[in-house]
Amino acid sequence: MSELTIKGKNSKAASAVLSKLKTTEKNRILLKVAENLVKNSSYILEKNAMDIQNARKAEIKESLIDRLLLTEERIAGMASGLTQISDLDDPVGEVLYMKERPNGLKIGKKRVPFGVIGIIYESRPNVTIDAFGLCFKTSNAVILRGGKEAINSNIALVNIVQNTLEEMDLPREIIQIVEDTSRETANEMMKLNQYLDLLIPRGGAGLIQAVVNNSTVPVIETGIGNCHIYVDKSADLDMAVKIADNAKTHRTGVCNAAEKLLVHKDVADEFLPRIFEVYTAKEVEIRGDEELKPFSDNIVAATDEDWSTEYLDMIIGVKIVDSLEEAIDHINLYGTGHSEAIVTDSYKNSQKFLDEVDAAAVYVNASTRFTDGEEFGFGAEIGISTQKLHARGPMGLEELTSTKYIIFGNGQIR
Repeated sequence: MSELTIKGKNSKAASAVLSKLKTTEKNRILLKVAENLVKNSSYILEKNAMDIQNARKAEIKESLIDRLLLTEERIAGMASGLTQISDLDDPVGEVLYMKERPNGLKIGKKRVPFGVIGIIYESRPNVTIDAFGLCFKTSNAVILRGGKEAINSNIALVNIVQNTLEEMDLPREIIQIVEDTSRETANEMMKLNQYLDLLIPRGGAGLIQAVVNNSTVPVIETGIGNCHIYVDKSADLDMAVKIADNAKTHRTGVCNAAEKLLVHKDVADEFLPRIFEVYTAKEVEIRGDEELKPFSDNIVAATDEDWSTEYLDMIIGVKIVDSLEEAIDHINLYGTGHSEAIVTDSYKNSQKFLDEVDAAAVYVNASTRFTDGEEFGFGAEIGISTQKLHARGPMGLEELTSTKYIIFGNGQIR
C-alpha cells in the first residue's frame, strides 16, 4: 500500500471524527494552534532558513524566494489568520432554506463538509497554515503536497499543528503532508478518488494545468494572474501613479500583482513619463511597442506572447489604447480572469468596466493587490478561483463546503 493510499485512508477516518466537533471546540483548537506557531517561531525559522539556502543554491529568482521566506512577522501573520478564522461564522450545518411541498414534505438544503480535501501547491509555506485553518473550520481533513522548495518549512508547520491536535485529543491525521515531492506522487494524488473529495492546485500555470488536465478527482482551478491596470482618460493621474506602482511593485511574486498597464491615449503624454520614472527608479523592466519609445529610452520590445504572460517579476507590459472599449477587449482577450482594475473619475466608464470585464475581481480606483482572503475579510483563503463553477475569487469558508438536501415527512409515499 502506497504512502498516499495510507494517508488517504487515515484522512477519511479523521474526517469522521472532525465532523462531530462543535464550532466552539474548533475555535478553541484554532486559537491553540495559533499560540503554538508563535511559541515555536525559532524552530520554524530554522527550518525555513534551510529552504532559503537551498533555493539560493538552485538560483531561484528573488521574487519567488520572497514567497518562500518566513519571518517572525509572517509567522505572527499566519497565527493572526487562524485567530480571524476562529472569529468567523461556521458555515457547516447552516440550513440555507426549508420549503414545504403540497404533499406536506419539508425539503431543505444544508451546508456540509466535503470530507477530505487535497491541496497541491508551490513555494509558499503560509499556504500550509491557511489550508489547515480553513479546512479545519469547515470540518474537512486535508492532505497537503507542497513543493520541494518549501519542504522543510512545511513539515515543521504540520508537525506543530499535529502536535497541537494530539494535545487536544484529536487525530493527527486531520492534517497530513506528503513528504515525497516527486512528480509521481503528485500524479498519484490526482487519481486518489477513493479518498479525496476535492483537489485544489495552487501555484504557477504549469502546476495548475497539470492538475486540471490529469486529475480524476474533482478540481477547483486556482488561476494564474495576468492582471491589468487601465488608466482611463478621466483618471486622477496622481491616484493612477500610486495604484500602478503599488499593483506592480508591492510584491511581484504574487498572483494579484499587476502584469500589464493600459493607458488611454489622451493621458499618455502626461501619465507615462511619471509612471516610467517610478518604474525606472525601482528597476522595473518595461515592455511595449514603438509608441512607448518617446516616453523612455529603456523600452524592451514586446512580443505577442508578452500580453498573455504572468511575469511574477519586476517586468510590466505597457500599451496605449484608443478607448475604454479597446482596453476591455484587450483584457478579455489576454487576461486570466483573476483581477482587473480601472482608474477613472467617470461613473459611466466605471460601470461599463465592471459590467463587461470578465474576471473574478474587478476594481474601480484601487490596486489589484487586495484580491486576498484576509483583505476580503475571510481570515485567509485557500486560493483565488478563476473558474465559474461553485467558487470564484478568493475562496473562504463557504467555498469549502458542499450541500445536501434534508427532507422531513410524516409518512408520505409516492
